[in-house]
Amino acid sequence: MVSGSGSVIERTGARRAAAVLRAYPELTKIRLTSLVVATTVVGYVMAPRGVAHLAALLPTVLGTALAAAGAMALNQSLEADRDARMRRTMHRPVPAGVITRRHASLFGLCVAAAGLALLAVAANLLTAVLGLAVVAVYTLLYTPLKPRSPLCTLAGAVCGAIPPMMGWTASGAALGFGAWLLAGALFLWQIPHFLALAWVYRDDYERGGFRMLPVVDGSGRATAGMAVLYSLALVPVGVLAALGGMTGWTFAAVALVLGSGLVALSSLLAVRRTEAVARRLFYATLAYLPLLLGFMVADRTASPAGFAMALLAGGR
Repeated sequence: MVSGSGSVIERTGARRAAAVLRAYPELTKIRLTSLVVATTVVGYVMAPRGVAHLAALLPTVLGTALAAAGAMALNQSLEADRDARMRRTMHRPVPAGVITRRHASLFGLCVAAAGLALLAVAANLLTAVLGLAVVAVYTLLYTPLKPRSPLCTLAGAVCGAIPPMMGWTASGAALGFGAWLLAGALFLWQIPHFLALAWVYRDDYERGGFRMLPVVDGSGRATAGMAVLYSLALVPVGVLAALGGMTGWTFAAVALVLGSGLVALSSLLAVRRTEAVARRLFYATLAYLPLLLGFMVADRTASPAGFAMALLAGGR
């Protein structure tokens, strides 16, 4: 009997451990963390010295992934009660009881600290400071703002804009025009991307007590208007990259087409504020970003003097 009971306890413990291990990808929001890492790699490659100095790329990727994963875990620990009210998030590890809030908090702090330390040692201090800014803004500004103000979306967009700058500085390059252009593009892209998603799940966000713009904007006019505005701001990204010597004019043309597509779908949302149109815009933003960054890398020229030369030529 004792032996049988011991076997049952062992099997239960093994299943519990397996469930916890399976929960970590969701606790760290693996897909979002992967996006953060991907934009960091693009920043590294697009930097003037990036392709020629790849030694720091791997530790930069690992450090960024750890810092981002830690921030995601801390976010879920802080939002566990609200996540439990939402159909979309109620099965996440903490509200579902697979992982305790204390466990998620300690895991998040340790993993984020390890990532930042790795960035400081293997890349440089500036990259680590930028990583710390992402973790701090995500957990101390974006997360507490979500139940208080629609401005949380802008705070979250800042977090998403910094990773390509981290890749840029990790290569040894100083923050310059290219780093800020990448950050700006990521910042602008996140607004129509998230607003489209939030419009689809606005009732769920309201149940969770989150004050996203679509929750407080019953008609959807402001939501669609913001989506159009930020999509329009993305249109000249390719031209600026070409003028800045980062890419050739092929990328400028591609970016113009991609940006115009987002503007068209955002404008359609302004006319027909339905979930179907919002989903189309959301999926379009998912396609837009890898295409934009992929063509940017493919058409990379990395001529830091390009922008200054263009300005001088214009002055003549």
